[in-house]
Amino acid sequence: MAHYAFIDSNNVVVKVITGVDETVTQDDNGTEVGGSTEAWESFYANQPWHEGLTCKRTSYNNNIRGVYAGIGYTYDAEKDIFLPPKPYPSWVLNESNNWVSPILPPNREDNPEASYSWDETNQNWVIAD
Repeated sequence: MAHYAFIDSNNVVVKVITGVDETVTQDDNGTEVGGSTEAWESFYANQPWHEGLTCKRTSYNNNIRGVYAGIGYTYDAEKDIFLPPKPYPSWVLNESNNWVSPILPPNREDNPEASYSWDETNQNWVIAD
């Protein structure tokens, strides 16, 4: 089985389905589709119930397009990857395409019992309640 994400005109994932593996060459009706990821992406995108949406393959194993796409994720066409929603407005993508805070989190060795959370208003890490 393979998974396919449907992306709206804002590059936001609005639906994810389980579909056929890209090695399958025919749909359930025996119509020739092709045996490639691109062929199945096109097939699913051209179904009437997906009109206006782009279809891209995604993977639970995170070996296709970065991470497994979920509803609300963004598709970055330039990098050909899915990105999870940005957790806070101040966070930025690092070189590994992960969202990171503008300052490093506290060193856990200094207070191993503490649990920290991000305070967007003060732009700092605080001990969680």
